[in-house]
Amino acid sequence: MLPPSEGKTPARSGAPVDLADLSHDALTPLRAKVLDALAEVSAHADATDVLGVSAGLADEVARNTALHDAPAAAASRVYTGVLYAAAGLDRLTPAARARAAQHVRIVSALWGVVTPDDRIPAYRLSMGTDLPGIGPLAPAWRGALGEALAAEAAGTLVVDCRSAAYLAAWTPPADADWVAVRVLREVDGRRSVVSHHAKHTRGVLTRHLVTRRGRSPRDAEELAHVASALVGDALLAVELDAPPRRGARTLSLVVA
Repeated sequence: MLPPSEGKTPARSGAPVDLADLSHDALTPLRAKVLDALAEVSAHADATDVLGVSAGLADEVARNTALHDAPAAAASRVYTGVLYAAAGLDRLTPAARARAAQHVRIVSALWGVVTPDDRIPAYRLSMGTDLPGIGPLAPAWRGALGEALAAEAAGTLVVDCRSAAYLAAWTPPADADWVAVRVLREVDGRRSVVSHHAKHTRGVLTRHLVTRRGRSPRDAEELAHVASALVGDALLAVELDAPPRRGARTLSLVVA
């Protein structure tokens, strides 16, 4: 489970998004409502304030008004930034691309959830937005995502690299082996939580999981073992906490 990137790379050409062609087609009605609401509010003079972005992003907000007709591309190419540069989902072998399409899910304020192969236009919308006509987006998506992802996540390992706003939109089912990925920076024996480097490190883990040979990890312990292959190169240490009574376990990736 990945968050989207804030910045996105628009496709230069191509057909527009077809909601009916996106994965998880049960989300189509809500996707259409959110898309229409975003296009409408983005045409208003106060759109940057409503969407919670700086005036310097006014051009990106204005682009939201034409999302129905804008060229679309694979989400792996549209989502850019630190995490996606490290994950390299747009430069995979055919076998790794198939694995990513099967296992990687990107939670989105506009689309709910997409796979790397889903074709979408670049947009500007964050999950923390209270969107006129829809309301706060995380609770608006919660029920629909719960239904859409229930079968995929039930009884499986969920490797969660989402940020807090996107965590609020979906909680894995109780029978899933849910592991939240945390990145810590160690300097002179002291550890602290980091932000920018955390995105890069989660991207490195994502690429490792989709490109490595062998069976995908099936539980938290196997995940920690697989991630330990990065120690000495990208990581100083990998630590898995004890199972909690409820909620996610934490996989800590320690970097220099």
